[in-house]
Amino acid sequence: MKAILMAAGVGSRISRSVNKPKSTLEVDGVPLITRTIDMLISKGIEVAVVIGFEGGEVRKALKGRDVRFYENPFFRVTNSMASLWFAREFLGEDDLILANADVFWGEGIYDSLLADDNDVVMLADMSRASVGDYFFKVNDGLLVSYGKDLPIEDRDTEYVGIARLKRNVIPSFRKNLEELVEQERYDLWWENALYEYITEVPVHVKDVSDFFWAEIDYIDDYKRILEYIRTGNLSVKVKTEEI
Repeated sequence: MKAILMAAGVGSRISRSVNKPKSTLEVDGVPLITRTIDMLISKGIEVAVVIGFEGGEVRKALKGRDVRFYENPFFRVTNSMASLWFAREFLGEDDLILANADVFWGEGIYDSLLADDNDVVMLADMSRASVGDYFFKVNDGLLVSYGKDLPIEDRDTEYVGIARLKRNVIPSFRKNLEELVEQERYDLWWENALYEYITEVPVHVKDVSDFFWAEIDYIDDYKRILEYIRTGNLSVKVKTEEI
């Protein structure tokens, strides 16, 4: 199995406060991305990271680890669709995990991801639909619609920022990726190459509401991670209205 972590973005909602890639914020004395990479490597997974904004800081955090780096030099004017395109050679004949590097994986997240036997699975939290960053509408476990601005009445869950693809769907996934880039859709997220499957290949949504996770979009997200590390209290994952 392989994994690609997206770590190129500026993260403008928090970068003004921390002045560094949010994936390098320390959790219990260890950069978040280092913690994730060490976990994946310990599972025998070959890992690649796409860097851009302050890429040297990410390289520093992962110094000495067996990681392949790709760079998106246009990180200020593109989105993660372009970042994944720069790492497209890494899309081979292995099962693949795709994840945003600013996500904290609580205990059990990885095992839950691997336990799902569907060809395409995206992790989501059914306990969080009213407040969050990106939402899914789900029908019988399958992704129906999605978006930051999905009407609240259509929201079933918040997307976690982690997905897994089996090797047999990698060729069509890469084809979707390349076609979107050829159409100059650099403003899209890498997940849009998955959403292309909805009408032809089921995209399964796995609920991980029993586990702690957090994607760092705001400083409060980071504070929740630190509080969870300190207390082990799962309730701190609940979001309040963002400023």
